[in-house]
Amino acid sequence: MQQKFDRRSSAGYLTNWAARLFARAIDQKLKGLGVSSGQLPVFFALGDGGAMSQRALTEAAAIEQPTMAATLSRMERDGLIVRQRDPEDGRSMLISLTPAAMEKAKQVRAAVSAVNGVALDSMTKPEREQFLETLRGVIGRLDASLPRED
Repeated sequence: MQQKFDRRSSAGYLTNWAARLFARAIDQKLKGLGVSSGQLPVFFALGDGGAMSQRALTEAAAIEQPTMAATLSRMERDGLIVRQRDPEDGRSMLISLTPAAMEKAKQVRAAVSAVNGVALDSMTKPEREQFLETLRGVIGRLDASLPRED
C-alpha cells in the first residue's frame, strides 16, 4: 500500500502555503498604495534611497531576470522607479525609487511589519529569532544545493 502524501508534514508545502498567505495579507494592507507584494523585493533593495543595476536587483531579490524585468516595467509605468545611466558604466542603467515611492516605502515597511506581527504574535522573542534563523538556514542550504545559472 502506498503512503499518502501529508501536506501538513511537508516543509516545502507548508512554507509555500505560508508564503502565499503572507502575500495575500500584505497585498490587503497595500491595496490603496498602488503597490503589490510582488514589488516588495525592489522596495527592500532600494528602500534606503540607493540605486542598483537590474542585474544586481535580480541577484539581491533572488528572482528570475524575466520576472524582475516585468516587475520593473510595471513599477516604471506606475511612477515608482526611475532609470538613469550609470556614470561608471554608460552601457548600464541604475534603478532607484522615485520620491513618491520613497514616501510609500514607509507605509510598505509598516504593512510588512504589521503582517509579520500577526504571523509571529504568539511567539516569544527567542522563539521568533530561532524561527527566523531556522528559515535562513533552510534557504541557505536549498540555495547552495541548486546549480548556478551564470
